[in-house]
Amino acid sequence: MSVEDWTRLRRKDRAMPEDGIRALLHRAPFGFTATSVDDQPFLHSSLYWYDEAYRRIYFHTAAEGRTRANLLQNPRVCFSVAEMGRLLPADTALEFSNEYAGVVVFGRARLAETDEEKRRALQSLLDKYFPDLRPGVDYRAITEKEMAITSVIAIEIDGWSGKRKQAKQE
Repeated sequence: MSVEDWTRLRRKDRAMPEDGIRALLHRAPFGFTATSVDDQPFLHSSLYWYDEAYRRIYFHTAAEGRTRANLLQNPRVCFSVAEMGRLLPADTALEFSNEYAGVVVFGRARLAETDEEKRRALQSLLDKYFPDLRPGVDYRAITEKEMAITSVIAIEIDGWSGKRKQAKQE
């Protein structure tokens, strides 16, 4: 199968446009990375940063651990974010629903290649979640020793799809 096969939506009427996909990747508070080793799937939830300029997703883990080991063994990953909207009651049980938006990303994970890339990704994570705090003013920046015990993972995006359901406002 190809990336095009993986990202093809059954419900084309719910397809999210590219700008909607990028917007959700910027605003979602956390994401889930799926890995697979020896036919065993694993799911890792984490804070993340979407680097639109380079079309990458970054997150960090410990320098030792299952997620890093899985990615080194098999770099193919799936990453997802979602948000829920209003609950939608109905006259019949089958018709109950909810509003939602979600993005699924397919790509290849790798360790950040340089200290500069690693530091940029870690600082961008802090900037995303703590936009009013500044390194060197409000907190001490990460040290070389701390960088050495942190793995920064970059997901190179091969393809994505977004889907949303919005009910008419009453």
